[in-house]
Amino acid sequence: MDRKKLKEEFTKYEVARIIGARALQIAMNAPILVKLTKEDLEKIRYDSLKIAEIEFESGVLPISVKRPFPEKKEEKLKRVKEQKVKEEEIVEKEAEEEKEIAKEGEIMSLVNEEDELEELAEEETEEEI
Repeated sequence: MDRKKLKEEFTKYEVARIIGARALQIAMNAPILVKLTKEDLEKIRYDSLKIAEIEFESGVLPISVKRPFPEKKEEKLKRVKEQKVKEEEIVEKEAEEEKEIAKEGEIMSLVNEEDELEELAEEETEEEI
């Protein structure tokens, strides 16, 4: 396989993980998957990392990368315009509720004022008597 093609297929982190895993296997006496002459092995000083790189570049490694995919959602996507309309409706309802609460507060304050006026009137009538 072409080295450029391998780089496009894997990220640099995946390449490091694959080569590292294979180098560990080679260091633990796993069979070498590429035919190398004794001269080549001496040239790279029997370095398991270099052997793993050579195997990776030749494309003979039986190691694969499993990438997780995002979970699929079954609900339908809502349009942004519809969401904005719903949000505006909610804001309008909240404003109406606040107006109703304010009206109730005004009514309660008027009732309280009437009660106070009645009490004052009763006190005045008692003082007159």
